[in-house]
Amino acid sequence: MKSIEVTIIYALKNKQYIKKITLKHEVSIEQAILDSNIIDTKIVDIRQNNVGIYGRIINLTDIVCHGDRIEIYRPLLIDPKSLRRKKALLKKKVDVNILAE
Repeated sequence: MKSIEVTIIYALKNKQYIKKITLKHEVSIEQAILDSNIIDTKIVDIRQNNVGIYGRIINLTDIVCHGDRIEIYRPLLIDPKSLRRKKALLKKKVDVNILAE
């Protein structure tokens, strides 16, 4: 059986961790992440964070394939939709205040 090469990625706000690893056989996504030692699993619980391959959410039990780019996602601090709404409301208020002056 050929070896399997995958890339594991975990990005923080100011720092990115990227690690390429070679596996001797097919393993689960979870095992590939653990084998890579890319993150301190005591600090980041991969069972609580979403994990994906090329932006598509997957399960930790899925099997890795050669060339996979495994991405560990950070939890969202705010819902992006709510943030856009707040920005739109603020912009409306600013526009109305400018017109009133």
